[in-house]
Amino acid sequence: MANSFVHLELNTTDVAKAKAFYQNLFTWTLEDVDMGGGQTYTMIKTGDGPGGGMMKHPVPGAPSGWLAYVNVDDLVAATQKAKSLGATVMRDKTEVPGMGWFSILIDPTGAPIALWQTKAG
Repeated sequence: MANSFVHLELNTTDVAKAKAFYQNLFTWTLEDVDMGGGQTYTMIKTGDGPGGGMMKHPVPGAPSGWLAYVNVDDLVAATQKAKSLGATVMRDKTEVPGMGWFSILIDPTGAPIALWQTKAG
């Protein structure tokens, strides 16, 4: 399916508390990845469906929340199209080294959503 959800990310105010909660609630496997600069990203492996991750919320003072990533073929074009349809670009094209690129949008109703383009081959 084109434009499927491919990653679900928890931006949380308390990573340790979130990890304890979700490990006890579900049978998810959590794996910490060093992002450099003293930051850690926890990969969530669910077994079925899209995986995800969790990290310390990057926006100071913002509440914890889940962010869904949608697969796109051309991140720049999709981000521009969303903007032309009334979205606000919260974070423009950002590279995840060796994996791909993402942007984060706020839709016209105020809901956040992320776009993801996987790095080719």
